[in-house]
Amino acid sequence: MEKRWAEHLITNFEIVNKLAEELSISDVLAQMLYNRGITSFLEAKAFFRPELHDLHDPFLMNGMTEAVDRIEKAIQQNEHILIYGDYDVDGTTSVALVYSFFKEFYTNLTYYIPDRYLEGYGISTQGIDFAEDNDVSLIIALDCGIKAVDKVEYARQKGIDFIICDHHLPGEQIPDAIAVLDPKRRDCNYPYKELSGCGLGFKLAQAYAAKNNIPFEQVCRYLDLVAVSIASDIVPITGENRVLAYYGLQKLNNDPCNGLKALIELSGKSDRFTIADIVFSIGPRINAAGRIDDAKHAVKLLIASSTQLAEDAGFIINLKNAERKEYDSSITEQALNMIGSSPEMIKRKSTVVYDKNWHKGVIGIVASRLTERYYRPTVVLTESNGYVAGSARSVLGYDLYEALCECSDLLEQFGGHKYAAGLTMKPENVEKFVDRFESVVASSITEDMLIQQITVEKCIGLKDITPKFFRILNQFAPFGPQNMVPVFMTRGVYSYGYGSIVGNNHLKMSVRQKDSSVFECIAFGLGDYLEQINRGTPFDICYTIEENVWKDRRSIQLNIKGIKTY
Repeated sequence: MEKRWAEHLITNFEIVNKLAEELSISDVLAQMLYNRGITSFLEAKAFFRPELHDLHDPFLMNGMTEAVDRIEKAIQQNEHILIYGDYDVDGTTSVALVYSFFKEFYTNLTYYIPDRYLEGYGISTQGIDFAEDNDVSLIIALDCGIKAVDKVEYARQKGIDFIICDHHLPGEQIPDAIAVLDPKRRDCNYPYKELSGCGLGFKLAQAYAAKNNIPFEQVCRYLDLVAVSIASDIVPITGENRVLAYYGLQKLNNDPCNGLKALIELSGKSDRFTIADIVFSIGPRINAAGRIDDAKHAVKLLIASSTQLAEDAGFIINLKNAERKEYDSSITEQALNMIGSSPEMIKRKSTVVYDKNWHKGVIGIVASRLTERYYRPTVVLTESNGYVAGSARSVLGYDLYEALCECSDLLEQFGGHKYAAGLTMKPENVEKFVDRFESVVASSITEDMLIQQITVEKCIGLKDITPKFFRILNQFAPFGPQNMVPVFMTRGVYSYGYGSIVGNNHLKMSVRQKDSSVFECIAFGLGDYLEQINRGTPFDICYTIEENVWKDRRSIQLNIKGIKTY
């Protein structure tokens, strides 16, 4: 599928030139800083050299004082505390962090993760009943709870207090808990709004440590868990998250906890982990526990006190991940066949596929894969507990949540945001939903939205790619949302020698311009361009710049994302 190239065109030459001069960097790198909202020397220094002392005072968060006071009281009175979290990576890392931190000096603790299929997302009545049965008087809820007004009231009637640590958008009413920590609350003046759930757990531990004379270094032991949550929950890697991710990656690569060390070894990767490596290697393994079986396996792994315990838990989780991959591959293939064999489905502006036998734990992954293939709003449905449950994904610029609002009369419940959502309906409404969703999307989506976009950082010449340029470019890491790996564009390059096909239709070639060095390139899935690039005529490329290591030889390589021939 042909992709549209969209270049950053907004600039301020005065600011860019000043940054280039003050930092002794090229205009291209200065423009990249400007693209990320950095306009001064001090902002650039904070970006390139993150410091832990740049983290905000946790007591700036509304409710933090009350939360710490209630935990202190619980510990003084030897109350049973339950650490409660969601079943995804952010939830399980949150529980592991808070549980492990308090377990160092307090033992009357337990943790609880709701069953994805029997209880669903968030705080459940079953979880509160479990707390009551085990004489719990305080629940610390992580990565969930901001809308659990009725559940918090249910717990209060049983004499159980709640502290909520959530990073999702609040509803009209805030639960009547002892403390509700959420930077997105309208009445919260905390300076940074984009923390992950685990990041909030870290701030709670930071606050408790500060008030109780516990060294900050003791809290920083858990930064590897925070980095895994930031990567897997796809929160912006800006501000405080950049600091947490930067030092969390150092911890992950140099001294990971036993559980993450086991996952690193299972991944088979030998060099340093990046945010992208977490997203594609560690995150899916942790998620597989809750998708296929029980997310408590993930917490058990992440709190493992010995290498042996971690290896045992890691072995189970790796089996679940292998099972998840099989479901993922099989269901994706079935769904693609379903679409490919139906001319009517192919010509639609949306995709809705349904099979009552598909595994609910992987339909979100399948929806993402179908969106990559057909690039249009997509819903994947399966049967669950007498209802039809679905996972939906969107494309850049299209508000999926608004489209589902137009179908709300056919749905039992739905929730999510602009680009991803979950939904439930009665089986008899499936056909009506398919038609309504298509009608809504077809009438509101533009043709441009249906063409996948490559966002280009800047158009440069190959001569701009020097060792110094590449060295500074690497200092923009860690990459992630709002600081993506930069994609550059170069016009009028020539193939140096002849390109060739390697692997499954991948194009290997070298390119040059008249005034540049020769650069080796790999273009995954772009083998169809072989004949055109071998003609000896110029063409345009967009690409990321990376280091290629082969038999101890290191060289700069261009990873081609798109080719345009004349």
